Amino acid sequence: MNDSSWGAPPHTGYWGPTDQGAAQGAAPAGPTYDAHDAQHTRPMPIVPEVPAHGGDQDDDRGAARLSGPLFREEPERTPPYDAQRTPPYDLPRAQAYGHDDTPRARPHGAAPQNPEPMPDSSQPAPAPQKKSAGRDLSAAIGVGVGLGAVIVASLFIVKAVFVGVIAVAVVVGLWELTKRLDERKGIKAPLVPLALGGAAMVVAGYVRGAEGAWVAMALTALGVLVWRMTEPPEGYLKDVTAGIFAAFYVPFLATFVAMMLTADDGHRRVLTFLLLTVVSDTGAYAIGWRFGKHKLAPRISPGKTREGLLGAVSFAMAAGALCMQFLIEDGTWWQGLILGFAVAASATLGDLGESMIKRDLGIKDMGTLLPGHGGIMDRLDSLLPTAPVVWLLLVIFVGSG
Repeated sequence: MNDSSWGAPPHTGYWGPTDQGAAQGAAPAGPTYDAHDAQHTRPMPIVPEVPAHGGDQDDDRGAARLSGPLFREEPERTPPYDAQRTPPYDLPRAQAYGHDDTPRARPHGAAPQNPEPMPDSSQPAPAPQKKSAGRDLSAAIGVGVGLGAVIVASLFIVKAVFVGVIAVAVVVGLWELTKRLDERKGIKAPLVPLALGGAAMVVAGYVRGAEGAWVAMALTALGVLVWRMTEPPEGYLKDVTAGIFAAFYVPFLATFVAMMLTADDGHRRVLTFLLLTVVSDTGAYAIGWRFGKHKLAPRISPGKTREGLLGAVSFAMAAGALCMQFLIEDGTWWQGLILGFAVAASATLGDLGESMIKRDLGIKDMGTLLPGHGGIMDRLDSLLPTAPVVWLLLVIFVGSG
């Protein structure tokens, strides 16, 4: 470096040449400035030369980043694209711009690869499917009529025979429930003490009333606890809990039907109980199937609707008024309205309760014994919780007579 250049007179241009040699093409010696300005200036950083074509883009960008604070870093340029669509350029170019993780999709305005077939206006539209009832109605009606004939015959001929029908239904229902618990949850509720205790519970309720039913219930629970002790202790708590629940749910609630039968007009009370429950279920099914649109409890039973519940209440209240007026001694029609409303509510809750059990077990029906209906428990679901309600209201309205 020429030492004389540091003391040269001020230049006319900021970076311009300061001597004649520079004007004639000699290499400039560098910028000229006085010593006073040296405190406020700093040397120009050296910028590496960027190749015009064919260079590595990543290396070029890296060099620009190291150029120093006097150079503003330019953002990486990418082809314009819409945020809702993938850029209309091919994958290699997308990778070159750093968008290799962008999902591929068809360009804007391009036809889809698998377009939906357009409906042919020349062909007639398919006929709308009829609303299905969801069961075999002919089989359901046939089985229902057969069961009704057996029940009515035993009810009006010999009361003790009807008690036997209740006991058989209880034992079969317990067998279905315990079998499903074992198959789906691995819960082994002891069936032998449940069956023996359940049958004894029904008979005790008929012979000794409520006191006999409670004593039989307590002995059945004790029998479940002792019977389960003969097996390994693993799962003891859940097995005996399920057994006591089954004893209360099936035979104990059925005992109220036997207690209704002990009255002088017991056969009429039981017939009223059965008619109101069946009419409530029929009204819910008919109105819900025809007009149902608003779900009642979609997480529990998707098939039940609010319109069906209104149908159950309407049908049951009308039937209750008729039954209390013409079947029950000293009964009145307004008592039948209350009775019908209570039956519709309890029958619906009982149906929902068993639906919760079946949904927890992951099954549709408790059994296959009754074609068109499922199992015995699928027919007892609304009857069992309704029995104590009807028994209590009849005792309040007309006494236990």
